[in-house]
Amino acid sequence: MGQNSVRREGTQPSVPHARERGWDDELHGAGEATGAGGGSTTSVPAPAGRAARRCGTTGSGDGDGDGTATAASGAGGRAAARKQAKKAGKRKVLRWSAIAVSVVILGTAGAGYAYYQHLNNNIQGGVRAGGDSGVKKAAPNALGDTPLNILLIGSDSRASAANVALGGGKDLKDDKPRADVQMLLHVSADRQNASLISIPRDTVVPIPECRSEDGKETFPATTNQPINSTLARGGPGCTLTTWETLTGAYIDHWMMVDFAGVVAMADEVGGVPVCVKTGVWDKSNAIVKGGSGLKLPEGTHEVQGEQALQWLRTRHAFGSDQNRAKAQHMYLNGMLKKLQQQNAWTDTGRLMGLAETGTEAIKVSDEIKSVAKLFELGMQLKNVKVDRLSTITIPTKEYPARPKEWLEPLASSEKIWSMLREDVAMDKNGDKAPAKGKPTSAKPKKTAAAPASLAVTVVNGTDGNGEPAVEGRAKTIATALQEKGFTEAVSAQEGKPGKGTVIVYPKASGDQGRADAESVATALGLPPSTVRADAAAEGIVLTVGADWREGTTYEKSQDKAGDLPEGASDKAECMDVYSVYKWDGKS
Repeated sequence: MGQNSVRREGTQPSVPHARERGWDDELHGAGEATGAGGGSTTSVPAPAGRAARRCGTTGSGDGDGDGTATAASGAGGRAAARKQAKKAGKRKVLRWSAIAVSVVILGTAGAGYAYYQHLNNNIQGGVRAGGDSGVKKAAPNALGDTPLNILLIGSDSRASAANVALGGGKDLKDDKPRADVQMLLHVSADRQNASLISIPRDTVVPIPECRSEDGKETFPATTNQPINSTLARGGPGCTLTTWETLTGAYIDHWMMVDFAGVVAMADEVGGVPVCVKTGVWDKSNAIVKGGSGLKLPEGTHEVQGEQALQWLRTRHAFGSDQNRAKAQHMYLNGMLKKLQQQNAWTDTGRLMGLAETGTEAIKVSDEIKSVAKLFELGMQLKNVKVDRLSTITIPTKEYPARPKEWLEPLASSEKIWSMLREDVAMDKNGDKAPAKGKPTSAKPKKTAAAPASLAVTVVNGTDGNGEPAVEGRAKTIATALQEKGFTEAVSAQEGKPGKGTVIVYPKASGDQGRADAESVATALGLPPSTVRADAAAEGIVLTVGADWREGTTYEKSQDKAGDLPEGASDKAECMDVYSVYKWDGKS
């Protein structure tokens, strides 16, 4: 990750706008050709610590049978002698082979353990979460399986010479990095389908209170900053907590890579296939300065080295941040295909090469900070077919306060989060069937307190999607709760916009608080995923969101496989190129 220890957090500096530096602009040498379809022209230090990957032992033995032959006479005796000599020779070869195998096993046992420890030492880690989202892991299905969610982060850190060489900006070496690429990899509980969901880096979302990586500094919650600033506010754990708060889905792990890591991984797999409909050259022009420097002729090419990084950083030539996310999805899809073609999960040589490069290139959350855990994670991904991998970018619109610079999510993005929480397949290649098998034994839950003893405050948030609030909505739901035995339920005087209906309870109340809040949810037909712990909550608070504007029993949306909001699915065979950046392949 370009640094040997977790960076200490100090006083929060002013964060320059995302387009001033990052994955898409001011690439070192931007505007200069790197060769059509060729490799890198920048010298980047090779990953250190390459270990020997194979060891072998050779041995020989003559195995002759001269002494045996002398005891025989005549044709029959000579034949018997030859037969006996052959058996003796075989026994001698077997003895030598057994000795050789023993030496190899004994020798590589120590070397193998040392190499394993070497790989473990390569891996950098950090805390899983940087704050408290209140989101809990989904309940297992009938077979005991749960969905797997991994947050993938691309850091724009310049903390190493390699990153400065690739990204420019040597004067930014001491700046806190930002999360310029953010994708959530969701793998279904049955491991049959997966999706990659992106949020453009300049999208403004609610960011919760976060702690710095060393725990010494706290960053207050904010609602007016883009999501890529989360990395500077509390490290990758803060980025994860922000995603959990936004989606309502529990995220198991995060993985982060920097510029140099992208280059190293692309080189290790031997290039990643990508495609453009016309030639492209993402360079500075009279209207827009900067650019990634990507230069490719029309068609499909395998990018690696610096060119792989250029592909991932290109925004101007592809027209928008939305299309940049599409290009990044194409790259990851191509890498997955390449790994499957190489039998990377079963070919020992390929696996060792990937292990060496991968453990040096990435930083991960602490609970998967070992070779064994990462290998186990990889094995869960190997059976997902490429045609069951959906690539999605949340739909956005201009952010009113800074319309030419920032974005905000459209209301339709809530449908994506709903499908994510409920583990509904986002592709149309297979409807999600219920798992078969015996129910698993669950941990005993706390018993909720009597409804009449629970104080519940109901807040009207029905204007969360920009529509006018439904007048009297909080009072309607409070009355419905009273009729169901929650006699202490009251409606709040002030509203608070919310896109989705949520019930929060004090985090300090623990399992008992959750059981009480879930009893409120059950009474109104709300799913368990709407219940969150909140450190700032002083009691049970139900915010009736824009998704529940009428009725007193919540009608769960019947999400269907592949039924995504318009414009969210972004799978493409080849990328379109904005006219200004089209290249004829000659000049």
